[in-house]
Amino acid sequence: MADLSTSSHVKGSDEVKDFICSSCEEQANADFYCKTCLKLYCGKCIQLHDKWFKKHSAYGRNDMKEWPVSKQVEEFLLKCQAHKDDKIELLCDDHSQLCCTKCAFNNHRYF
Repeated sequence: MADLSTSSHVKGSDEVKDFICSSCEEQANADFYCKTCLKLYCGKCIQLHDKWFKKHSAYGRNDMKEWPVSKQVEEFLLKCQAHKDDKIELLCDDHSQLCCTKCAFNNHRYF
């Protein structure tokens, strides 16, 4: 699936756009997400979307739990805290801890 979110900082502005509309060329902030289309829409584009696709359900910012996680957030959450270049890949059942392969080898060995 393509990365639906883009983090960008507008020059000369303090505004950070966390999700950008997938349809319009204005680089507008997305205010809606359609799970069927797997696309984000601004307020203007969602009106056209709703006319064309009456059976689709679009989720607004108040339902962001239904939105995809941004690629940057996903990568941050999957990084090992001890080994920044490694991703979390394993779960140690004895310690109930997520870890990368280096942590598993160094801290969670079974003898």
